[in-house]
Amino acid sequence: MSGNTLGTLFTVTNFGESHGPAIGCVIDGCPPGLALAAADIQHDLDRRRPGTSRHVTQRQEADQVEILSGVYEGVTTGTPIALLIRNTDQRSKDYGDIARQFRPGHADYVYWQKYGVRDPRGGGRSSARLTAPTVAAGAVAKKWLKEKFGTELRACMTQLGELPIAFEGWEHVAHNPFFAPVADVQALEDYMDALRKAHDSCGARIRVQAANVPVGLGQPIYDKLDADIAYAMMGLNAVKGVEIGAGFASVAQRGTVHGDAMTPQGFASNHAGGVLGGISSGQDIEVSIAIKPTSSILSPRPSIDIHGQPVEVVTKGRHDPCVGIRAAPIAEALLALVLMDHALRHRAQCGDVQVALAPIAASY
Repeated sequence: MSGNTLGTLFTVTNFGESHGPAIGCVIDGCPPGLALAAADIQHDLDRRRPGTSRHVTQRQEADQVEILSGVYEGVTTGTPIALLIRNTDQRSKDYGDIARQFRPGHADYVYWQKYGVRDPRGGGRSSARLTAPTVAAGAVAKKWLKEKFGTELRACMTQLGELPIAFEGWEHVAHNPFFAPVADVQALEDYMDALRKAHDSCGARIRVQAANVPVGLGQPIYDKLDADIAYAMMGLNAVKGVEIGAGFASVAQRGTVHGDAMTPQGFASNHAGGVLGGISSGQDIEVSIAIKPTSSILSPRPSIDIHGQPVEVVTKGRHDPCVGIRAAPIAEALLALVLMDHALRHRAQCGDVQVALAPIAASY
């Protein structure tokens, strides 16, 4: 199976299955001399891990990361960095009934058709469990970007199912299980409780932002920064849409509004989302992703088995009623991986990049 590596100079190869002995990744191209310890990675893994609230899967995984190579005496050596996360709470028996059936909305059918074999345990390779190594690799990229440019990455939920979430402030995100930028999440709690009782699921919208991004990242025509961001985000399980800046709202904007006016003090707005002509402008990178409803639900659904016969599928096991709840740290990681890769690519062609010196319009 190919297609498991992201990046050009800073590359991440993801491996493992949901119910295998371990999952992990190999990072290649990380510059030497970066101070790196497991603790630098563990914080983001703890933000993503399952079992952190009643609104997510109750699979209990510590997600303790092990650094197997690429670090000597606390610093990166420039050689491949192997990161391992052991699986400790698999319940493969939950998937015995669907080993020969295809769950609606899942990758079961297409994996079977493409490869002629599939691992049904927890979704195998197609499981969102495989986002943990992505988060681990992203933590390395975030640390390098922070030390090199002062780049800060953050993400929040802006919609849960039918409920839009007003933005009150980034300070609230770390204090509730939804990564919501609001002080009061009771409406979100009630919504998820009702959803779980109905044996149903919902989608979510996630906003991702990178501040203090250097000018000049991205390469036209086919390696545009926003194109690579969209490519990476679409690699995240359940993502069905990506917007940069104003996104689809730009359809209803006039050119007099959408074009971000420039002044000696910087940009007056950021409808472009920090990318012009596929190259970073020095403004905040603004990305929004749409995540579909979880396909694993207890409500019976019509489907077929491997012989093409009609069946009724009930997906048992421990699943997120909304996979978007834990998506914020994953989206941050993916954006960090793309930015670091492009920073190294820019340096290889043009020399060191610089953070914009002129002040720019502050984002909300």
